[in-house]
Amino acid sequence: RCAAGLAGIKDKENQTTASNREGLANNAATNGTCLGHAIRLEEVASSGKSRHTAPMKREDVNAACALFAGATLEDPWDGGHDAWKIGGKMFASIGVANVGVSVKTESVEQAQFLIEMERGQKAPYFHRSWIQLRFDSDIEADELRDRLRTSYSLVRKSLTKKLQATLPAWT
Repeated sequence: RCAAGLAGIKDKENQTTASNREGLANNAATNGTCLGHAIRLEEVASSGKSRHTAPMKREDVNAACALFAGATLEDPWDGGHDAWKIGGKMFASIGVANVGVSVKTESVEQAQFLIEMERGQKAPYFHRSWIQLRFDSDIEADELRDRLRTSYSLVRKSLTKKLQATLPAWT
């Protein structure tokens, strides 16, 4: 379902017991996330500490978003906003306050789950299916890139087939 899910499953397969993996899979399905994310969230929650080594920065987000096929950077409100778009629709945004990046999730329920797991907070001024990943949080670079990739993919898939056909190929 998502790249982090596949990586999470591969990385943790030997460390996670079959019964625990089944429970995490059921919980992931209920909360609208993938097994890889569920394993990572469980890991962070149970360890009580972060594996994040350096604070995320605006430049890190911009560098990651620039790699997505057809992504464009705009400042639609002027004054220092970074709004990353695909086909004219936003998939990531950094405000003037520069406290974090807002990204789309698959659903309101998934956004709420991630907020409850302290992986993000409600994104100000956005629909409830969006979350803000704060730059001063313990989120790892891999998780940040995965959240950006997921948001990009969701927005790209929501575009009309005609518009999608005009975009550069992406897998």
